[in-house]
Amino acid sequence: MDDPRHKLGQEGERLAERFLRKNGYKTLARRFNTPVGEIDLVMRDRQTIVFVEVKTRSDRTVAEPQDAVGAVKQRKLARAAGWFIHHKRFDHKPCRFDVVAVVIPGDGPAQIEHFPDAFLPQTG
Repeated sequence: MDDPRHKLGQEGERLAERFLRKNGYKTLARRFNTPVGEIDLVMRDRQTIVFVEVKTRSDRTVAEPQDAVGAVKQRKLARAAGWFIHHKRFDHKPCRFDVVAVVIPGDGPAQIEHFPDAFLPQTG
């Protein structure tokens, strides 16, 4: 049986990737697993490697989707990004961390907000 939250998250990632690609980004990886965590999307914005955390909700009644990317999630993403950079030999490329918030209501079109350079990596 499929978990509805998992399906919602996958749809949010698909919409976020499409949104970023329409804005000139190139996809490098989707749901990239490392030994230290998963990265939702790895994109390229010109010469910059962009690690994208996608947060999807069906509404905003409890909280904004982007609010779920707190310090713990940021550290996990930074560790996974470090692994990606090292193993893909992108050590000399600039990189940044973006958040894409997706709200998919049951009664209307999806709403997408992009937060470029949303946080600085902290691995401590």
